[in-house]
Amino acid sequence: MFDHKNFLSTLTTCPGVYQMFDREGCLIYVGKAKNLKKRVTQYFQKKRQDLKTIALVAHIVSIAVIVTQTESDALLLETDLIQKHHPHYNIDFRDDKSYPYIALSQDDYPRLFFYRGARKELAHYFGPYPHGGYVKSTVMLLQKLFRIRSCKNTFFRSRTRPCLQYQIGRCSAPCVNFISQNDYANDIRYVKLFLEGKNQEIIQELTRRMNAASRQLQYEEALHYRNQIHELREMQKTQTLRVQNSNIDVVAIAQKLEVSCVAILIIRFGRVLGCKTLFPKRNINANLCEVLTSFVQQYYLNLSAEEMPNEIIVNDKIDQVKLMSAAINTRVKHKVTIKQQVKGARAAWINMALSSAQQALQTRLSTNADIHQKLLDLKEFCKLPHTPKRIECFDISHTMGAETIASCVVFTDRGLIKKDYRRFNIDDIVPGDDYAAMQQAMRRRYARLKTEEKPLPDIVIVDGGKGQLTQAMNVFEELQMDDVILMGIAKGEGRKVGLETIYFSHTQQPFHLAMDSLAFRLIQQIRDEAHRFAITGHRAKRNKYQRHSILEDIADIGKKRRLALLTHFGGLQGVKNASVQDLSKVPGVSQTLARQIYDALHGKVE
Repeated sequence: MFDHKNFLSTLTTCPGVYQMFDREGCLIYVGKAKNLKKRVTQYFQKKRQDLKTIALVAHIVSIAVIVTQTESDALLLETDLIQKHHPHYNIDFRDDKSYPYIALSQDDYPRLFFYRGARKELAHYFGPYPHGGYVKSTVMLLQKLFRIRSCKNTFFRSRTRPCLQYQIGRCSAPCVNFISQNDYANDIRYVKLFLEGKNQEIIQELTRRMNAASRQLQYEEALHYRNQIHELREMQKTQTLRVQNSNIDVVAIAQKLEVSCVAILIIRFGRVLGCKTLFPKRNINANLCEVLTSFVQQYYLNLSAEEMPNEIIVNDKIDQVKLMSAAINTRVKHKVTIKQQVKGARAAWINMALSSAQQALQTRLSTNADIHQKLLDLKEFCKLPHTPKRIECFDISHTMGAETIASCVVFTDRGLIKKDYRRFNIDDIVPGDDYAAMQQAMRRRYARLKTEEKPLPDIVIVDGGKGQLTQAMNVFEELQMDDVILMGIAKGEGRKVGLETIYFSHTQQPFHLAMDSLAFRLIQQIRDEAHRFAITGHRAKRNKYQRHSILEDIADIGKKRRLALLTHFGGLQGVKNASVQDLSKVPGVSQTLARQIYDALHGKVE
């Protein structure tokens, strides 16, 4: 039992961060305070405590504090610790998605392309955008309007004649000098203005160019400008709500049945780019203010200066707005304001974001209800004393025994949990032996879970009939997993859906479920996901093997030398046909190395 009185008697009144730990030493909560002693004391006052606080206090075994100079420093440190450790009792808005950008390279003739991931490439980035589909459609539109190249530099430098993009009017063919560098740079300037929301400026300039071309009787050129103007004006019509040159995030929260959803409406340069929705990873009986405050703190204190809007509008109250604004402003180069009450176009945006949050929330609740009903039906079918909380399913994929991959997918009352998926590279078996592959995958999976003392699933499904099920039973017997229901699902005649046969480890009697059975739909869904996960892994492994060059296995042959060899001889076959003397003529290849390459390619290994 934690002696809170003794701890509080020594606690400082300075600002800082407190960390609460359970008996296993796990961090279960992180908080910040202007006055550490006053704030931590509140947890141990019995009056007006909510259920979350009561549960939290019951698990506290120790508390550690980190003293900071200011409350703002404490807020920043709290955010970093939550993102790093994800404590159980903190509202956690982990967002594992990588959001897309539109990028312009910094070449003499810049390329326009879709980009997702860490921004390592030297380029000018616009975004991030909420949806990849919006980015791809925007890139296609810009190619149509301003004919900017999208090809990679290796392709660009090797061209001797225009490619298909030029033929269909999506590129001005700078690769073969069909456009001057100055004219191309002007098109790039239009692209930047467009992405900055300055469509009207582009229209005005294009109108002047159209009139000038018309006066000079260059009607084809004038028609091109007119079409560009028409496309830009059509786009403006779709943006009914605009605030000129505004970079705004509109954040709205909706809550129902203790489930919360936050929607972010993204406005850049006065144009609505889209909306994304996020759900807390855990629902811990927090009110709207708590959830919204946690979201703003975790989301915006982790954005880069380029991604940060100038204005954040929220649809509900958040705690310590001034402190939050000050903390955000310490991490970015420009001023960021947080507003709670707005009018006009901003109020309309709030309504749009709130509608998106409510719709996403309703979809989530409907999905959760459907999952719960399916699990109840599966409970009845398997005659379990309780509703299953975790189901795992295995499948095997290979091509004639080569590059064998086993998959394990996980299903809980929250649906498919992709972060818990696992793939296994199967080795040291007879190629094509699915039984041995299944046994190896399951032994590796559950031997590790038992060693690490992690919870086991309630039900394990294997994609296969009695043979695969028998292998799984052997593993379970070996690992003494008596409390887990083991199920095999065998494909029916002609592999037709609905004709599957289900086997259990405790009985040889086969079972059949109706196609409209909720339990059958659930089993089928999990089985199909395991198959998808296995086959995508197998294909990736197979493609990697097919792309593998024998030159990569030769010591002292790096990427540059491989490229030099392949370029000199026109491909791998040319390298194989070359003599030692011919190989030594390649820059960077000595006589000794040439002999080594020749021997490796002709099977002469010492």
